[in-house]
Amino acid sequence: MSPLNLLEKQIEQTGDQKFHLKLNGRLEIEVYPNSINRDKKALFLIGRNSISRSKNLFIISEKENLSSYDNFEGEIAEANGISENLFYKKNQLNHHNAVQLQSIFSFTKPVVIGLSDSFGYGDRLGMANPGHAQVALQHDFKSIFAQQSIRELTRTKRSPEEVMDAAVWAVFQEGYKEGFGADADHLKTKEHVDLLMNAGFTFFTIDSGDYVDNNSDNFSEDQLLKKIKGIDFSPIKESAESILNRYQKQAFNLGDGLLLTPSTTEILTAIAKYGKCFIHIKNLTSYMKEHYSDRKYEVEISIDETFTHTTPFDHFFIVNELKKLEIDFVSIAPHFVGSFEKGIDYKKDLNEFSNNFKMHSLIAKYFGGYKISFHSGSDKFSIYKKVGEVKDRSPIHIKTAGTSYLIALQVIAMDAPDLFRKILDYSVEAYKVERESYHVSANLDEIKSSDKYSDEELPGLFTNESARQVLHVTFGKVLTDVDSKNNYLFKDKIRECLDQNEELHYQLLVEHFNNHLNPFEE
Repeated sequence: MSPLNLLEKQIEQTGDQKFHLKLNGRLEIEVYPNSINRDKKALFLIGRNSISRSKNLFIISEKENLSSYDNFEGEIAEANGISENLFYKKNQLNHHNAVQLQSIFSFTKPVVIGLSDSFGYGDRLGMANPGHAQVALQHDFKSIFAQQSIRELTRTKRSPEEVMDAAVWAVFQEGYKEGFGADADHLKTKEHVDLLMNAGFTFFTIDSGDYVDNNSDNFSEDQLLKKIKGIDFSPIKESAESILNRYQKQAFNLGDGLLLTPSTTEILTAIAKYGKCFIHIKNLTSYMKEHYSDRKYEVEISIDETFTHTTPFDHFFIVNELKKLEIDFVSIAPHFVGSFEKGIDYKKDLNEFSNNFKMHSLIAKYFGGYKISFHSGSDKFSIYKKVGEVKDRSPIHIKTAGTSYLIALQVIAMDAPDLFRKILDYSVEAYKVERESYHVSANLDEIKSSDKYSDEELPGLFTNESARQVLHVTFGKVLTDVDSKNNYLFKDKIRECLDQNEELHYQLLVEHFNNHLNPFEE
């Protein structure tokens, strides 16, 4: 038996627990067992240096076979701690090596998920995806691990490649081979499309919020007529009159007792409110078809960036027009009734929400089926069970982002209370500005100065809705602000603490996201 086969057999006997592997007299590593994969000529695994705690990709093989992996950037050394005939190549977990890894192991490439129930796990620090993968293995929902909106990329100063790389290394480390998606969230321009498409993303959420006329809900019929006549529908070969005629004096029976008989005012309001959105969406999707016809990708349409909820006719009207324009999409994100604030549970009447979701689900089924998407899905525990109770519902997609960042800060509060105090006070001050672009209602009077809390009280702040929202929306300032010497105020310290408490970090993520996903399976 070859030395490599002997090593592989020894590793198999260790089970799924981390174990130490002495490569030579200078290097002993702690191996992530689920990362062990065999290529034709080598064994691949992720290991952490037992002393420096640095994490690397190791390729172990006979020396003559390591030349097959010259494309990886790394250092070669003898693995005489295992066998005199084995060598290893130690590679950084960087972008170049992530791309090389994807060329060998297909499960590290994002895929198109389709109409399966799916869950998006935002990872603003690039350190939470392994915990996400661990919980995803326990559930039937398809997973989107690489997920970042343009706004988040700007505020965290990350590149799409960094977001993708974090997902690649996570699925390899945790042995997640179920296929993961990559969400280019809240895209608004062709430049956004190019940026995320070139980074390998597969799920494109088109944000038409800038083209929604929220004032239309308050217009008179004469004002609405004037408004829609001012919209140039020629790019989609339509006119205000042709759209109006499709719905005026019509009744649409969607089944299960849902009959839509829109009034002229309702139709005019919908045209005025969403008319420019269709031009924008058609423009972007046509661009994608023209320039990326060789790529597999799917599109989500976001219509939740409005001041009022999406009515049954709004939903029907939008999808009917999208279908007429031959715009393909896998999911629609409506603006549900009630309140979907950042970082906290759903507010308002749960029965009203349940009926609202059923209506959206019914419309989706009427048009042949697509997913109903929940934006700001973090921590909306009370509605998960309501959705899970709906029989014969449409498939769903849930999108979370900031809640994983809050888990990271919870680890800081538990292990580095003095650091957390500084972050808390800094966030309270930054909130006064950062809140402007988010749907939040935190009351700063409910948060004391950090020195008024004992170490034992700090983790309890994560059950305080106001504290959660303050910490949730100030991530950009906390993760990117620097001191007079251009050193990060908090980011490096946060990453160091999470690295030292990796198991606790993953454990809290698994517990938290099980609370998100379990209600759908009860």
